[in-house]
Amino acid sequence: MQVWPGQAYPLGATYDGAGTNFAVFSEAAVRIELCLLHDDGSETAVELRESDAFVRHAYLPGVMPGQRYGFRAHGPYEPELGHRCNSAKLLLDPYAKAISGRINWGEEVYGYHFGRPDKRNDLDSAPHTMASVVVNPYFDWGDDRPPRTDYHRTVIYEAHVKGLTMRHPRLPEELRGTYAALAHPAIIEHLTELGVTTLELMPVHQFVHDHRLADAGLANYWGYNTIGFFAPHNAYASWGDRGQQVLEFKSAVRALHQAGIEVILDVVYNHTAEGNHLGPTLSFRGLDNASYYRLTEDRRYYMDTTGTGNSLLMRSPHVLQLIMDSLRYWVTEMHVDGFRFDLAATLARQFHEVDRLSSFFDLVQQDPVVSQVKLIAEPWDVGEGGYQVGNFPPLWTEWNGKFRDTVRDLWRGEPRTLAEFASRLTGSSDLYQGDGRRPLASVNFVTCHDGFTLRDLVSYDEKHNEANGESNQDGESYNRSWNCGVEGETDDPAVRALRERQMRNFIATLMLSQGVPMLSHGDEFGRTQGGNNNAYCQDSEVSWVRWPDHAKGQDGEREDRSALELLRFTRSLVWLRRDHPVFRRRRFFHGRPVEGTHDELSDIAWFTHEGEEMIPRDWQAAHAKSLAVFLNGSAISEPGVRGERISDDSFLLLFNAHHEPLDFVVPIDHGKQWQVIVDTAVPEEGVPPGSGAKVAAGDRLTLVDRSLMVLQRPA
Repeated sequence: MQVWPGQAYPLGATYDGAGTNFAVFSEAAVRIELCLLHDDGSETAVELRESDAFVRHAYLPGVMPGQRYGFRAHGPYEPELGHRCNSAKLLLDPYAKAISGRINWGEEVYGYHFGRPDKRNDLDSAPHTMASVVVNPYFDWGDDRPPRTDYHRTVIYEAHVKGLTMRHPRLPEELRGTYAALAHPAIIEHLTELGVTTLELMPVHQFVHDHRLADAGLANYWGYNTIGFFAPHNAYASWGDRGQQVLEFKSAVRALHQAGIEVILDVVYNHTAEGNHLGPTLSFRGLDNASYYRLTEDRRYYMDTTGTGNSLLMRSPHVLQLIMDSLRYWVTEMHVDGFRFDLAATLARQFHEVDRLSSFFDLVQQDPVVSQVKLIAEPWDVGEGGYQVGNFPPLWTEWNGKFRDTVRDLWRGEPRTLAEFASRLTGSSDLYQGDGRRPLASVNFVTCHDGFTLRDLVSYDEKHNEANGESNQDGESYNRSWNCGVEGETDDPAVRALRERQMRNFIATLMLSQGVPMLSHGDEFGRTQGGNNNAYCQDSEVSWVRWPDHAKGQDGEREDRSALELLRFTRSLVWLRRDHPVFRRRRFFHGRPVEGTHDELSDIAWFTHEGEEMIPRDWQAAHAKSLAVFLNGSAISEPGVRGERISDDSFLLLFNAHHEPLDFVVPIDHGKQWQVIVDTAVPEEGVPPGSGAKVAAGDRLTLVDRSLMVLQRPA
């Protein structure tokens, strides 16, 4: 076999049409072998003799796409010093563009013997672990262009590749649960009709099913257990894992883009699947443990701010390079439109404290590729001082956990929530205005993958995670949920009607709030997980979305009829938001008339249910669970894209979170004639205008207990 010197950059395996360049970093190893793997189980080892700045490299003519390979690192195995090299372990390329196979769990993939963590294990892991794959980088993107949807027009839909598509009745069996399913007209049609602009995919980086879960017959379903930061997860490919997963993912992105839908990836750069000091040796640990991971003072152990066993070393230039190279790759080569960063506070831990000026944020800020896509932080981790909602740099948007908590509290009837609810409804200026950010920095959500689904939020007071095998001890115990009087499923018509109304309240509140709304897949028609609020390990019908049967719904079957009613309601609210810029302002409210608009009314006003403007004591009254909000469509301060003035209809939002009906007086001085366009107490009521009752200033409207109403006044 010919072996040429090759190049130290780019890292990974790079096919150029005639052969492949291999390059891998390790400062700890004294020698590294490239192992070409053959289908008969044998391997050909090639020592990487060339080294530049601790990057070993070689070029192999004739090595083509589809070739499986791995590395063996010869060097010190001294855990007490932080070194865990072991040439018996076949290691994945940290820059692998595709990964083949899966792990067969056993002692072979660990660097120590079970029961003897101090004794080095020299069993060969190659027959039991995954392999890196050389991929063909060429793909016909045609005229693909990123949709580049502005944040103020964005509606995010969080979904799991398998969960969204596994039970869809219009999908062929062989495509369900795959990237190809995302590109199927049935899925794209649903998203476009719903009004979704941006599909946020739960992790699709190659991940590992934990040994513990595999032994229990479970799986790491969510995928927050990454081992390959450049490789699409191979189990989501419908037709092979020797590079086919890359082509299939690209095809899905191209199809979604053609429909005008962006693709955002939920990415996990805070830790890897190698776990703590008792975890397997799969890649980074065997190549250069001390360069990739944050170690404690006793260097046998790992610092863990993620709850997963390890944290990547964010002050290492090689870790930072890996992350930035990965992000750029997914934008430039895979054409994704942005990222949601899991446990992003960990990325800011350069030393111990969360530091918004850490090197990672500096690199993102100046990067000409990564800085131009959507960047969304999950602004917390499990370490000390890890809750950082509102504290990320100006380039970033954030999952607004305070929006979730406050909206849940309001609708379940918690006292003294009105003041904070007003802030969340109007874009959370208390969190984002101080550093120059705008309402669009707030990604608003009521539910997401982690926790109860929307239907379970109104059906369960307690979590029911027994199927996870941890005696119901896992998952959050404080969910701010309310079961509406009965725990779990019920035939009681009054309870069912209340739950359906509460779901509509949550959907409407989300869509009427300033910021960027995010729906969790299946919530638009009320999917359930049976009260499981931590279904991370449930690769089953517990987590897979059950799609309503339209035929049954038309025939009147109760469950599907309710699901279809909620779906229609959700669509109407999404489109109401898209049609009216007053609900998606790019600047915070001023709380006064806007200059140059020839309108003497304030851009926003707050009223009690009696139609009187709110005063301080109204906000603080413990019993107060209602308010009205006037949104002035003639007082939008920001200009249009060509500098033109934006004008819209005006709206009056009436919120009754009381447990009893309440009369609302339509304010006297903010419009003479109004029309009811949304009433969560009546499922069939909604948009477009013309479907609701006409009301006049001074009229009284009765809102049933726990309901919301929207009134519209034409410009």
